[in-house]
Amino acid sequence: MNFWKDKRVLVTGATGLLGSWLVDELLRRNAQVTCLVRDWVPDSRLLSEGATSRARLVRGSLEDLELAMRTLNEYEIDTVFHLGAQTIVGTASRSPLSTFESNIKGTWVLLEACRICDQLIERVVVASSDKAYGVHKQLPYNEDTPLQGCFPYDVSKSCADLISFSYYHTYGVPLAVTRCGNLYGGGDLNFSRLIPGTIVSALRGERPVIRSDGSYLREYFYVRDAVEAYLDIAERLPDEGIVGEAFNFGVEQPYSVLELVQSILAASGRTDLEPQVLNEAKHEIPEQWLDCTRAHERLGWKPRYTQQQGLQETISWYSNWLDRNSG
Repeated sequence: MNFWKDKRVLVTGATGLLGSWLVDELLRRNAQVTCLVRDWVPDSRLLSEGATSRARLVRGSLEDLELAMRTLNEYEIDTVFHLGAQTIVGTASRSPLSTFESNIKGTWVLLEACRICDQLIERVVVASSDKAYGVHKQLPYNEDTPLQGCFPYDVSKSCADLISFSYYHTYGVPLAVTRCGNLYGGGDLNFSRLIPGTIVSALRGERPVIRSDGSYLREYFYVRDAVEAYLDIAERLPDEGIVGEAFNFGVEQPYSVLELVQSILAASGRTDLEPQVLNEAKHEIPEQWLDCTRAHERLGWKPRYTQQQGLQETISWYSNWLDRNSG
């Protein structure tokens, strides 16, 4: 607990799913938290549940170098969690340029600011994704699996990872990269995503929609476990064996989309609802899951929540959210 007391932390992407939970935990551990926020999203968990009353907010874009430098300097930031990105696969396919701007340029701009402010910066954690690996016949992915994204979102993550390692190897920016499975948890208001969309449909008594054919394999990683993973890796930077490395985080157990939907319906008590299988998903990797041996061995990290526990907490959050917003 004492590690984070009075640490001066910048979180980009703080209004997102992981960002809001990470900010909460950092504040609970008495860090001084600054959030870089592009859009004011009043129903986001960060803004609606009060964290902003205890954190500093900087409004602006990831791609603004002057803003990044001003933020790092004025708030004397020593720790950066770079979570800010355009994270929706479908949005990336429809709008690749804006996705490349935020995910690729946003990463190099922030790392350039960290390079310039090297006397302040002690650790940087860059959020990537299992999508950075692209399509591979041999699964699960480990951290040495080549980065070969093909579709726009996947490419943006492959590029951001390579840029991050360039800043470490060339300039010594003390960073590590995290690659997580599909995150879920309370506060994700992107209802085109499988888990929040299915939960809300179940709570409303509506048939959930599956955009794919239901056979895609993924692992689903509870956000509170992800927060612990991010804090664990940051606390070890810039130790040898951690700095300049990538780490996979997940549950190491894939489920088909249809299996997950059925688990959510069972946990919601709505097994009477038949999913609508649209079979119209495009530009998605058919099978993905992670080998997290490096995180187990070097960090001593393991997830604490079972899928049932994570889903029950998430369903409870959305039930309360629907009650608050029913009017």
